[in-house]
Amino acid sequence: MAIKKTELYSSLWASCDELRGGMDASQYKDYVLTLLFMKYVSDKYAKDPYGLIEVPDGADYSAMIALKNDKEIGDKINKIISKLAEANDLKGVIDVADFNDEDKLGKGKDMVDRLTKLVGIFQGLDLASNQADGDDLLGDAYEYLMRHFATDSGKSKGQFYTPAEVSRIVAKVIGITSDTPQDATVYDPTCGSGSLLLKASDEAPRGLTIFGQEMDNATSALARMNMILHDNVTAKVWQDNTLASPQWKNEDGSLKTFDFAVANPPFSVKSWSNGININDDEFRRFEYGTPPDKNGDYAFLLHILKSLKSTGKGAVILPHGVLFRGNAEARIRTNLIKQGYIKGIIGLPANLFYGTGIPACIIVLDKAGAASRTEIFMIDASKGYAKDGNKNRLRSQDIHKAVDVFTKQLELERYSRKVSVKEIVANDYNLNIPRYIDSSEAEDLHDLSAHLQGGIPDRDIDDLQKFWQAFPSVRAALFAPARAGYSMALVDAQAVKKSILDHAEFKSFAQIAIDLFHGWKILANLSALQTAADGDHESPKEIIHRISESLLNAYAQSPLLDKYDIYQIIMDYWADIMQDDVYLIIQDGWQAGNRLRELVSIKGDAKQKETPDLIIGKAKYKAELIPPALIVARFFSAEQTAIDALQGECDASSQALEAYIEEHATEDGLLADALTDTGKVNKASVAARLKLATDKEEKAALNKVKGLIEQEAEHKKNLKDAQEKLDALVFARYRQLKVEEIKSLIVDDKWLATLQASIIAEVERITQQLANRVKTLEERYSIPMPNLVDEVATLSGKVDEHLKKMGLAW
Repeated sequence: MAIKKTELYSSLWASCDELRGGMDASQYKDYVLTLLFMKYVSDKYAKDPYGLIEVPDGADYSAMIALKNDKEIGDKINKIISKLAEANDLKGVIDVADFNDEDKLGKGKDMVDRLTKLVGIFQGLDLASNQADGDDLLGDAYEYLMRHFATDSGKSKGQFYTPAEVSRIVAKVIGITSDTPQDATVYDPTCGSGSLLLKASDEAPRGLTIFGQEMDNATSALARMNMILHDNVTAKVWQDNTLASPQWKNEDGSLKTFDFAVANPPFSVKSWSNGININDDEFRRFEYGTPPDKNGDYAFLLHILKSLKSTGKGAVILPHGVLFRGNAEARIRTNLIKQGYIKGIIGLPANLFYGTGIPACIIVLDKAGAASRTEIFMIDASKGYAKDGNKNRLRSQDIHKAVDVFTKQLELERYSRKVSVKEIVANDYNLNIPRYIDSSEAEDLHDLSAHLQGGIPDRDIDDLQKFWQAFPSVRAALFAPARAGYSMALVDAQAVKKSILDHAEFKSFAQIAIDLFHGWKILANLSALQTAADGDHESPKEIIHRISESLLNAYAQSPLLDKYDIYQIIMDYWADIMQDDVYLIIQDGWQAGNRLRELVSIKGDAKQKETPDLIIGKAKYKAELIPPALIVARFFSAEQTAIDALQGECDASSQALEAYIEEHATEDGLLADALTDTGKVNKASVAARLKLATDKEEKAALNKVKGLIEQEAEHKKNLKDAQEKLDALVFARYRQLKVEEIKSLIVDDKWLATLQASIIAEVERITQQLANRVKTLEERYSIPMPNLVDEVATLSGKVDEHLKKMGLAW
């Protein structure tokens, strides 16, 4: 059976739990990723004599499994890894972690138990068969782990990882197209774990030829493993200091040049010049100026520029300071602008990176059009992000918008513009984005005349023009002219939302939004989804790319609804639910919809934490693809209606019982003597008190409670019996589902119904925005200042009168 991506991620993260305590995340990542690598290589290459990785006898994961509970498990695991490393020139790459380190893994039995559990977690994963054609399961799992390692490592040790969202922007803006050949080269001089290189390679239809260099030994090892896990076995990654000892050179000793370059160098390195003769650099990297001694940002940028072919393109992530700092950096920036090498700048939100919280920017370089470049394209994307714990994260819509705007060179108000070099020269070659793009929100100013004389400023109403374009008559229904430049409210502030919802133009707008969705559904036909398991099919990533792009395009001209907000809806649903569904369908076929997985409670097993979808007797089941509620809605609506009625009766009897007890179970009430030690009344306490009661009223009250308790118990039993019968019918129906029924339940009842509900919610959100703003304006200017003064004077007079009557006036 295929493994869901989310389940794989959970299993991998569970392995990390075994290592926490003895070391921090920057260390235990080496252990977890080494085991992931060993399991993947064993599953994929152990039985393949022609595989790109040689797996010698006794050097695969099964040899590790055989060591479970072995007293020398740590030392023997080291030897297995070493044997595989020697056979594949991976010494210093996969053998960095010491599995016999007592300081990190514990001594004696503690080490044996820890490593036995660790090996066992990976044992149940089949990483060879769990890979849909064209889908990068292991690569995604690696990204998942790296993101969490970086989060746990904190600011000082999270620099080995560039957030995948930032990597995607960088990869998409450097000019890789569908025509880019596989032998085109991409280079990263500070490649870290290799994520930027891989994202860039993914943009080419058949990949790119990869070159990287990384100074940190352990991180360069991560990059080598990452390349193999992403099926880029031939990628070349070198470990050394790029600035002092660049590896990739031509026969004449000059720097090798590449078609593309990407980089996220460490920010503002102070010791960048160690080992370099900056006054006579043999590679002539500083011909446009020498970076300051204590800041290496421009050193990396100039190295990359020198490493690009005459038609090369690149993108570098650097702190915002490179755009405006003076002195030596100003001279370099001036020369680069004069040469025309800077094609564009994309300003990013603050707090995206794990090594620092400062905001960064992407500087896009392009030598091909340098000679004729007369402008630099700037984007301020600093406002588009979501909070993710203590970090900010770019959403799918933020990435898509930035890439669209940059590649199409679109000028959007308060977001992007083409800035002429002449304007930049007039600003002393300062590239600070706020000088050219004002992305700040307009201040909500109060109108003094409106406060004094009443009325709502037409200026504030005009600011809602995007709404009035969609609902031209709604404005007239909400406001009427009062005096020059001011209007009066026609609807009470509390009734504004209802007035908008009831208006014909809003209903028309809401219907158009749904019609666009249905039009997209028909146009896209979701053929890849309907035939996902039938012969030739797209990979999961191809599927989501195609249908999400078509949905975005369907709402491109929609009034009020932002196409990127709609795009985010489908991408969020894909991440949460849909990708697991599609992955399972492609792996196991539509018959996976018939499957119910029994939850077996095992001590220490994470599965016991899952909430069951169905309970049949003592057995608990989890539905893999189709929630029971969809089966009920499609096939057993009458039974569910009957259960809803029983639930209503049960609730009514419970409420009647609670109300009667609340009224009579006071300390001196008729039920006082039936109270238990906890202050409650139950069947046993009522029965016990009835035997002793002599007062007629008390007996009547006790009998009334007894009857209500029995009535509630009967309703609960009827409800329980009916629910068990329905659960049994649903359980049996899963087995009887035909393929066409499964397709319809998943595609129509689950996926499309959820997306449609989310789009309706987005329409509601837009409406709420308008209603809230109108309500704010109405309430702000509802009472003019003179009226408030008069009201204060009246109230003050009343207070004075009361004080006089109380003898407190003076």
